[in-house]
Amino acid sequence: MDEETWLATQRPSRVREVLAGRLAWTSVDLLDLESGYARPLRDALESFGVQVHYLPIGQPRHFVAALDGSRPVAPYVILSCHGDEGRILLDDLAPELAAFQPFNASAGPDEVRTHLRLPGSVVINNGCDTGDPRLADAFLDAGASAYIAPSGAPFGYASVFAPLFLFYELTEQRTLTEAVTRLRAHDGELGMWEMRQRH
Repeated sequence: MDEETWLATQRPSRVREVLAGRLAWTSVDLLDLESGYARPLRDALESFGVQVHYLPIGQPRHFVAALDGSRPVAPYVILSCHGDEGRILLDDLAPELAAFQPFNASAGPDEVRTHLRLPGSVVINNGCDTGDPRLADAFLDAGASAYIAPSGAPFGYASVFAPLFLFYELTEQRTLTEAVTRLRAHDGELGMWEMRQRH
């Protein structure tokens, strides 16, 4: 049996591309903003055939450097973070270090519009209250093709499961819209995730 015939017998998912020799079928920039969930997300996403660029974020200027367009941004960006009232929370820094940051404590719509450039990336945010329409619009203004985040405060492990569920669906060759629809239909917690896009 030749390889093409054998591949045709395998499950019809994006993993087939990896079985056929590609290193990954897509890539993700995974920003770890001290949520505690980024490392298990990385391991799971890699098992789906996704190349993960793990980016630990210790300062606001790291957040900016990861997403300001000075380096190629992946097709998908996951922000593994905490959020509150439509803002992404960042660690408090010593005053000596805080003095050199572009902003401190949190990033909201103004900081996103000023500092981030996401040409065509799909942004998935798992921080509480980061589905606020003003923050979503700021990410879209910064170039994101879609922004997916919870409108409320889901319990912790729902925030781990949501991006995994989305990537499971994408790996199964569903469109982003189909994946989000299936995620939201799963239960009330996952129903908090909403997608906004520019039309």
